Amino acid sequence: MKTAEPTYGSDQNGLVWGYRFAPGQPGESIDCEAAAGTLTWADGGDRFLWLHFSLSNAAAERWLRHQFSLPEGFATSLTESVGSTRVEQEGDSLVGVLHDMRFDFAADSAEAATVSLWVDPRVLVTARLKPLRSIDRLRASVKSGERFRSTAELLAHLLRDQASVLVEIIRQSTARVDAIEDNLLSNRIGVSRAELGSLRRVLVRLQRLLAPEPAALFRLLSRPPGWIKEDDTQDLRHSAEEFSAAVADAAALVERVKLIQEELAALISEQNNRSLFVLTVVTVLAVPFNLIAGLFGMNVGGIPFAEASHGFAVIVVVVASVTAVVGYLAYRRRRD
Repeated sequence: MKTAEPTYGSDQNGLVWGYRFAPGQPGESIDCEAAAGTLTWADGGDRFLWLHFSLSNAAAERWLRHQFSLPEGFATSLTESVGSTRVEQEGDSLVGVLHDMRFDFAADSAEAATVSLWVDPRVLVTARLKPLRSIDRLRASVKSGERFRSTAELLAHLLRDQASVLVEIIRQSTARVDAIEDNLLSNRIGVSRAELGSLRRVLVRLQRLLAPEPAALFRLLSRPPGWIKEDDTQDLRHSAEEFSAAVADAAALVERVKLIQEELAALISEQNNRSLFVLTVVTVLAVPFNLIAGLFGMNVGGIPFAEASHGFAVIVVVVASVTAVVGYLAYRRRRD
């Protein structure tokens, strides 16, 4: 029997999906063979492609190198395990490495992944190792029939989808922080510490990975390539602004979580001090009993009330009185 070759969610050339766009028309799904034929157009006009590859399939990089003269920055990013966020111009095209959330992200700091992209007037190539949310959202928009005028508009839409994913994560994290804060105000702190720590780690990691992206876009848009039209430049600028606002919201939420952690630590310290005070008071109250029991437990002559018929009652009254005085002094000190 012939064993099927594993393709890791892509075709034999590593293509997960591909779309061909024409002016005023929705995207048309194509395969690698049709994409290769499209790339041989003598005059592509306003037509362009979006090709999305899975780097889990080793054939993807081979096919890309065979069909294109890949920019050095994009070719290097295909072999990087975790690339730094960047969007820059190389020659007459754009290359970038963007961080995004995995499609099955579950508030785990390890779930961030990387997508490499290359953009020129005729093609947008994206390549990733694991499925990503924003890429899937862009594909859903294409499948729903949304029309795009250029590869730059596709890139702007991808950046907006990436920002919306971040906003969604921040919204969910804010709801969790609100619940933790309500529990904290009600002095219920049993399960909040670990969750706060996990939230803060996730948000700090996202902020560290995504914060450089708006700055890189703004630097690029100060001197964009000549083939990016004014409308596309405005779309990219708006996308960068939305993403910058989302990153700022993430930073504000990190500071809020930090303040809640400090308040939680102060509350725990106060509870520990209160418990230690109670234990100290109990120990002090037991001192008269232990002292008098020790003195009267010595088998020597001259022990008071040894022959008195009411000696035990007298000792109990004395011990109780001393204990009451000590307890009153401790209580008044606690009130002060």
